[in-house]
Amino acid sequence: MTLVLQKPKIPTLLSAFITLLNDRLGETIVFPLLPFLLERFTNSASTLGLLAGTYAISQFAVAPLIGALSDRYGRKPIIIICVAGSVIGLLLFAVTVSLDWSKFLPAWAINLPILLLFSARIIDGASGGTAATATAILADISKPENRAKTFGLIGVAFGLGFILGPGLGTALAKFSVTLPVWGATTFAITNLILVIWVLPETLPLKQRTSLPRRRELNPFAQLKIVFTNPISRNLCLAFFIFFMAFNGFTAILVLYLKEAFNWTPQLSSQAFVVVGVIAMIVQGGLIGPLVNSFGEKRLTLVGIGFVIAGCILLTLANTDNSIPMVFSSVGVLAVGTGLVTPCLRALISKRLSSTKQGTILGSLQGLQSLGTFLGASMAGLSYELLGKQSPFMGTTVLLIAVILLISNQSNNVLKKG
Repeated sequence: MTLVLQKPKIPTLLSAFITLLNDRLGETIVFPLLPFLLERFTNSASTLGLLAGTYAISQFAVAPLIGALSDRYGRKPIIIICVAGSVIGLLLFAVTVSLDWSKFLPAWAINLPILLLFSARIIDGASGGTAATATAILADISKPENRAKTFGLIGVAFGLGFILGPGLGTALAKFSVTLPVWGATTFAITNLILVIWVLPETLPLKQRTSLPRRRELNPFAQLKIVFTNPISRNLCLAFFIFFMAFNGFTAILVLYLKEAFNWTPQLSSQAFVVVGVIAMIVQGGLIGPLVNSFGEKRLTLVGIGFVIAGCILLTLANTDNSIPMVFSSVGVLAVGTGLVTPCLRALISKRLSSTKQGTILGSLQGLQSLGTFLGASMAGLSYELLGKQSPFMGTTVLLIAVILLISNQSNNVLKKG
């Protein structure tokens, strides 16, 4: 159905794309530098994992509310609030890593910078409905059969974020290791200005829904909604486990490269640039024709196979061959995630009511956030207790479970599509 509020599409697509890009840049500008930014405060893998997990669990706690609010009041006001929160969180993070705390901090308050960093991540995470709301905007302006292709914009933003973020971070870090965080903050401010002045509303009044009861905004109650739906249950569980596995080991990947192979921030950033280039090619140009030829389900399974292969390659790397092996691994991983992310989202989205896109996609964001929290926390502990390669081995096991879930779903539901 064509909606008046969907036009003009170019400002809508631009605003959604920049918002998705900001969501990625906020992470990728500093991500390859994070162990170096934190080394003044801690070198603990478990702390690093918990820091990543704090953002995710905060996002999980508010994702149902953000999704429901966007279904009730429209996408634009909610996305403005979310981007504004991102600006505040990034600004606090930038100030914290920029100050020389040793000059004025008393000994009894030595942990204050770590607490402020966690606070910054909580603020950024609690306002982290940007991706879910931007995804709902894309769903608003696209027909069900075109959603995988439209959701490819998510992959383009993801890929471009991995190109611009690490590249910009490395360039700015030559002047100061903290300067990239200020760059991310500046981009977030630009994003805020754009959604205020350019983004049109995409959800008509007649399609808006009333707010659910308070108990239904409990994030765990929202998970019950997606898991009790027999049409999407296995797919949602597969979605959850995939992001728990993938985001878990990526949370400690840079630390692994730094400690196992003595990689520099520049070399780590170059690896993420490779990820970005490949992800853009796959999701920006190839995903549409590939979906038309093979379908979302088959591409999802193939993509998971690529991710497993990338994890195995990482475990084969050593100090002598780390550069070719790691670059090959991240290339294979990029192909896999480039296929899985839009196709799995599309498989779920196509089975949802058009009036509940914001709520359910918000719940999916909650699933992704909860999975990231659990995955990052467990990966950090596993890294310290079981060895540096253990997170990659654990990811492989979890992804095999994802394959089984999607295959089982295909026997009774996917054939209807």
